[in-house]
Amino acid sequence: MTAAREIRTREQWAALADEMLLAVRPYASPHHALITLPGAPGGYGTAVDGLEGFARTFLLAGFRLAGERGADPLNLAELYAAGLAAGTDPSSPERWVRPEEHGQAKVEAASLALILDLTRPWLWDGLDAGVQERVVDYLSSVVGDRGYPRNNWLWFRIVVETFLRSVGGPWSAEDLEEDLALHESFARADGWFSDGDQRSYDHYVGWAMHLYPVLWARMQGASVEPDRQARDVARLDRYLQDAIRLVGADGSPLIQGRSLTYRFAAAAPYWAGAIAEVPSTSPGQLRRAASSIVTHFVQHGAPDEDGLLTLGWHGPWRPLAQSYSGTGSPYWAVKGMLGLALPADHPVWTAAEEPLPLEVADDLVAVAAPGWIVSGTHDDGIVRVVNHGTDHALEGSLGGDSPLYARLGYSTATAPLLDDEAWAEPFDQAVVLVDADGRSTHRSGMTLLGCAVVDGIGVASSRSVAHRVEVDPSVQTHGSGLVGASVVVGTLTVVSVVRGAWELRAVRVDDADPGLTLRTAGWPVSGEPAFLAHGVRSDGLTSLLVAEGLDTEVRLDKDASPLGTWTATPWVSTPVVAGSWWVTAVCLAQHPNDPPTAAVTEQLTVTWPDGLVTTTHLPHQQ
Repeated sequence: MTAAREIRTREQWAALADEMLLAVRPYASPHHALITLPGAPGGYGTAVDGLEGFARTFLLAGFRLAGERGADPLNLAELYAAGLAAGTDPSSPERWVRPEEHGQAKVEAASLALILDLTRPWLWDGLDAGVQERVVDYLSSVVGDRGYPRNNWLWFRIVVETFLRSVGGPWSAEDLEEDLALHESFARADGWFSDGDQRSYDHYVGWAMHLYPVLWARMQGASVEPDRQARDVARLDRYLQDAIRLVGADGSPLIQGRSLTYRFAAAAPYWAGAIAEVPSTSPGQLRRAASSIVTHFVQHGAPDEDGLLTLGWHGPWRPLAQSYSGTGSPYWAVKGMLGLALPADHPVWTAAEEPLPLEVADDLVAVAAPGWIVSGTHDDGIVRVVNHGTDHALEGSLGGDSPLYARLGYSTATAPLLDDEAWAEPFDQAVVLVDADGRSTHRSGMTLLGCAVVDGIGVASSRSVAHRVEVDPSVQTHGSGLVGASVVVGTLTVVSVVRGAWELRAVRVDDADPGLTLRTAGWPVSGEPAFLAHGVRSDGLTSLLVAEGLDTEVRLDKDASPLGTWTATPWVSTPVVAGSWWVTAVCLAQHPNDPPTAAVTEQLTVTWPDGLVTTTHLPHQQ
């Protein structure tokens, strides 16, 4: 892969897909049922790794077959048919872990079912009756299974049972009704979904909660009420109006949330929008978003020089993966190549690409469900999210902060610190109370107070019970923060006023224990640091934190980010003055302008660098 390579046209997409499919062949078992890619085994063991390698590359093979209407120069149908035969044969040394044996097989079963339905004329119909019976037997153990997590996994059972229904296998109307009702319970404002009961807003909203309804409605065994399908499309349409604003001009998706090693799976909802023919985002802009994302990763070494996807972001970086991730896991990325299932004459391929919003002008929106102010700046192409409502937790809970969810800011140019210390002691993009021993508080379970853009100014605010967490190291999490005994030490109210690359951050402390220090930290930037008066510049990015009367310090962390060996984060601290507002100015930009200034009474009056003066009312003490 070369730094200059573009993935824009359908031909370029197809060439990349074929290279990826050919690259995994040397790692296939003799009958192709297991594709066990190089690297240390994942948390679920080699058998699951091999199944994931098959099922997830099967997605891409299926997209290629469907989009070419069965044309198959790589002999994909024959290879994957052989794998289906061996994987479902109980006597084969290549037999798959079954859904009733391991939960991860339930995930992979959905990929098998989805592609068997999508490629029915060229694959399923060509399997002999015995293999078909074994596939049905393999999949049918999910019927009536109550062991599915209450999140996006609900769609795995729906997809499998819908396929089973279409081939005369067992299925349960009660299961489908239950799962669809659960899906509805996760619906939030403006087309957004949470990935479960908690405030879990991340890429799963697009690559799962919106993707599967679109694909399911087109499965042969689906019986979708017109009202439901119309509602699903309307929600997707509205969600995409926000999601299109979360892609940087360089094609980077937002670096936030779990499962980031799936990389360009972030492109999946744009293809879903093209399939569903959403009215508000044009085919050319949908393809622009998807192509920009895939091009970004190709130009940054994913796939690698051997054509393989590793556990990491650009290059390999194992800490980015979840505890259960294995060598085949990154191939869920191919969901972002769904567009290849659409033929060359589809409007998404024939339309001219259209620019993303921030490629035209500065862009500023409020996203109500996750409590985000999204600010994209045209001059440097960076998208920033100021976060006051997402933490992968329930309001009022007192667990630890997840660096992937609970930080005050995320962007397309920075990654949160993700080493062990970052999970135990929040630092970057965090406002915390620090005790005499240097222990920091967490804010998960925060209360969103407001999130809106008015007259070109974004304002979001939240209140949190500041608490220390004595971490229980024996408990594993899949995205949420660490858990343990919590000690409440005060209340923090934070207000963010956003315009362009700058955020004015006003903080008030109430009900605090004595002897605490208030600390705020800015954007973490990775690369070779050059220290500035109020921050740091690293590989073309400047991170500033300005506090009147205080010197800005910079902390260096090693091997804490997938974006570089060294990461620098500016920070300032001050003794707690209960009931008083403390204001800092925080910036991330390639070429920052002068900082805004602020005056505080019962409101925050900001004078911006261009002379504009704005006023924001500050919340009263609870």
